[in-house]
Amino acid sequence: MQKLYSLFITFLLLTSQFILAQQPAKLNAVEIYNHIQKLNFLGSVLYIAAHPDDENTRLISYLANDKKARTAYLSLTRGDGGQNLIGPELRELLGVIRTQELIEARKIDGGEQFFTRANDFGFSKNPDETLEIWDKEQVLSDVIWAIRKFQPDVIINRFDHRSPGTTHGHHTASAMLGLEAFEKVNDATVYPNQLQYVSTWQPKRLFFNTSWWFYGSREKFEAADKTNLINLKIGTYYQSVGKSNQEIAALSRSRHQSQGFGSTGTRGVEDEYLEFLKGDMPKDKANLFEGIDTTWNRVKNGKVIGDILYAVEKNFDFKNPSASIPELVKAYSLIENLEDKHWKTIKSEEIKKIIAACAGLYLEAVADNQEATPGSLLKVKLEAINRSPIKISWNTILTYPNSMITQEITELVNNKSVSRTIELELPNDLDYTNAYWLNQKGTVGMYSVDNQENIGVPDVLRQVKVIFLIGINDITIPFERYVIYKYNDDVKGEVYQPLDVIPVATSSIAEKVYIFNNNRSKTIVVKVKAGRDNITGNTKLELPQNWKVSPSEIPFTIDKKGQEVLAVFTVSPSDEASEIDIKSIVTVNGQTFDKEKIDINYSHIYKQMVLKSAEAKGIRLKIKTKNEKIAYIMGAGDEVPKSLTQMGYEVQILKPEEISTERLQNFDVVMTGIRAYNVVNILAYKQNILLDFVKNGKTMIVQYNTLDDLVTKQMAPYSLKLSRDRVTEEDAEVRFLAPNHPVLNYPNKITAEDFKGWKQEQGLYYPSEWDANFTPILSANDKGEKPKNGALLVAKYGKGNYIYTGLSFFRELPEGVSGAFRLLANMIAIGK
Repeated sequence: MQKLYSLFITFLLLTSQFILAQQPAKLNAVEIYNHIQKLNFLGSVLYIAAHPDDENTRLISYLANDKKARTAYLSLTRGDGGQNLIGPELRELLGVIRTQELIEARKIDGGEQFFTRANDFGFSKNPDETLEIWDKEQVLSDVIWAIRKFQPDVIINRFDHRSPGTTHGHHTASAMLGLEAFEKVNDATVYPNQLQYVSTWQPKRLFFNTSWWFYGSREKFEAADKTNLINLKIGTYYQSVGKSNQEIAALSRSRHQSQGFGSTGTRGVEDEYLEFLKGDMPKDKANLFEGIDTTWNRVKNGKVIGDILYAVEKNFDFKNPSASIPELVKAYSLIENLEDKHWKTIKSEEIKKIIAACAGLYLEAVADNQEATPGSLLKVKLEAINRSPIKISWNTILTYPNSMITQEITELVNNKSVSRTIELELPNDLDYTNAYWLNQKGTVGMYSVDNQENIGVPDVLRQVKVIFLIGINDITIPFERYVIYKYNDDVKGEVYQPLDVIPVATSSIAEKVYIFNNNRSKTIVVKVKAGRDNITGNTKLELPQNWKVSPSEIPFTIDKKGQEVLAVFTVSPSDEASEIDIKSIVTVNGQTFDKEKIDINYSHIYKQMVLKSAEAKGIRLKIKTKNEKIAYIMGAGDEVPKSLTQMGYEVQILKPEEISTERLQNFDVVMTGIRAYNVVNILAYKQNILLDFVKNGKTMIVQYNTLDDLVTKQMAPYSLKLSRDRVTEEDAEVRFLAPNHPVLNYPNKITAEDFKGWKQEQGLYYPSEWDANFTPILSANDKGEKPKNGALLVAKYGKGNYIYTGLSFFRELPEGVSGAFRLLANMIAIGK
C-alpha cells in the first residue's frame, strides 16, 4: 500500500452534470454509436419552466435522442413547496428529493438539468406576487446566467407569459422571465459581473410549447390559426433501443415519485406544437434548427475535426468499437486546441466518454468508508482496466501544492485489471457535504448562493476526485473520477453511494417541537453521533435566559465512528407565553459542532445527506387539552402524530387493515392523514366502519385530499364536493362564520391572533359545495378573490361529529405555529 497525500487527487468544486455515486457507465455498441452521433451535432435547446415535473419529457427526449441536440431543462425552483407522496419530508428536504428526481429523469431522457436560486414558497395565484417574493432581479439574473453559460440556439418556454392569473403564478413568471432574458441576454450592460466567467449570447429563436390544453379544448385548438406554430412529430420509434420516444419520456416522468407522477408510455404518431415568440421564424416549420449551423463548421478550425468524426460515424464497427479509437484520439487532440472554449469544453468531455467506452476502459476510485471527516486519512482503492487491443498506459501523477511528481507508467494490458490502494489525507478545511444552496440562510423566496459559478449547478458540490492520466497513441488524456463508496448487498448486489464529508460530531433533538402548556418542566433528549473513532466532548442546550435547563452540559465519550449516545436534559419554560429556538451544541477538543445530519434514503434516487442546524422549537403555550385517545390513519405521509403526542394526547398509528368496530372502541377520535383518501385504497372498504364510529358518538377528523383519484365517493356522511380552492396568502384575514360554535370556543377561545404566523399557506383543496348538515366555520380569501368558506366544515352525524378540513396542519404543526395547535385541540375536543 502506498501512503500518498494526494495521488492524482485534487480537491476541486464539481461543475460537471452528474456526480452521484452511480455505477460507471458501461455503454454497449449501440449506445456508443448514439453518443458519436450526438458528438457530431453542435446545437442546443434550453427548456424553461418553474418546478420539477413541469417539463415536457416527450419534447426533451425527442430533441436529445432524435435530433441529437444538447438539451437542458432550467427549472427555476427545486420544488420545495410541493406535497410529498412518499414520506414526511417537506420544504427544503423535499426540494433535495425533487432535485434528485429531476437528475434521474434527465439520465433517462438524455437531457441536462439546471436551476436558479428561486425557492418554491408554495402555490401562488399570480406572477406579480411570485416575482415580488422571489426577488425578480435575482431570478432574472440566474436565467440570463444559465443562458450565457449553456448558450442555447433555441429557448422553449413551457408556459404562456400572456395569461397571468389563469395558472400557477410560478408558471407564468417562468415564461415572463424567459421572454425578458431572451431580450436582454446579449446586452453587456445587463449583469456585467457575469462576464468575467461567460460571454454575452443571443439565442436564435424563442418558442412557447403550446397545446390544446392552453386553448381550453381539443376542438378549439383544432379550429385555431396555426400560422405561427411549428409542428414537430415526436412519436419516433428508436429501433436500436426498442422503445418509442413516448415510452422513454414516460420512464423519465415516472422518476417524479414524490409527486405521484408515474406515467405509462404510449406508441405511435404524436404531435408537439411550438408557438413562435421572438427571434427568427424558421422557414422550414418542421426544423427547429433551420438556419443554424449545427455541424463542426460552426467553430473555427472545426471542419478538420468534423471530417474525422463524420468518418468515424460512417465507418463505426458495431462488432469492434475499439477500431474507432485512433481517429477519436486524433480528433480529441484537435478539440483540445480549439479557440472556442465553450464547444471545446463540451465536446472534450463527450469524446473522452466515447473513447473510454470504445476501449472498455474502466476507471474507479473507491473509499473504504462512506463517510469521512476533514483532516482524516481515507483509504482509496484505485482500479483501471483496458478491455481492448489498443495500447493504453496509466501515467500516474502525484499532485501536491506547487509540485508535480510523475509516477511509474503502467501499461494496461488487454483485460488485465490493475489496482492499488492509497491513503488520502483530507484537508482540515475541506467543506462538509451538503446541498450547497442550503449552506447559507436565505429568504422565503430565495436561496442564498454567493459564488457566481455555483449558481444553477444541479447537484451537491463534492470535492474529492481522482484524475487518471491515460496515455493512448502518445496523447495523454485526463479522466476524472469522484471518490465513491460501494458495498455488496445480499439482496441488491453491488450498491454505490457517494462519499460524504461529515463533521466530527453531529447531534439531533428528539422532537422538533415541544409544547409547554403549563409551568412543568419537560425532558429533552439529544442524540450525539460520532463522525470518527474515539471522540470525547460535551453537549449542551442553548436557550434564552428566561428558560432554564439542567444540567448545563453533559460530558460524553464515543469509541466508534457511527455510534450514538443520548444526553438527557430537563427544560423549564418561562412564565409568559413565548416561542423559542432550542439549539444543541456539541464541543470536541475546543471545536463546536451545531449541525444535525439527516439522511434521505429512497430507492429511486441516490442516498442524500443534509446538514441543518441542530435545533427544535419550544412553545410556552396557553392551550387546554382533554385526555382523548386518537387513532391516526396515515395518508401520503406527514408528522402530525408527533405533534399530537407533544400536545399530550395518547396517539396510535392505526394500519388501515386494522380498522374494525372492535379496534376503534378504545379511541375517542379517528384522524386521517393528508391525502389518505387518495392513496389508501382499503379505506373504500372501511368507510362504513369509520362512519359508524362517528354515528355512535365519536369524532372523525379528515385532513385535505385532492379531488382526483379518490378511493371512494363516500368520504363523508353527507355530500361534499372537493375543489382546487385554496388560500395561499398565509396572512390573509380569517373571518368567523360561526363565532359561537364550540370548535371556536372550547376548550380554547380562538381569536384572530391564532391565525398569525402561519407558514406558506392557510389551506388547500377546500370543498366548494357541501350538504346543509355541514356548518362552515371559517372564511378567508386571497387578495382580489371571493371568500372561500370550506376550510373547516363540521357536521353532526348521529351522536358524533365529522370534521373535514383543508387547513394546512401538516405544515403548521411541525413549524410550531401556536394557533394551529390551539384550533386542533378544539377540533379534537368537540365531542366533549
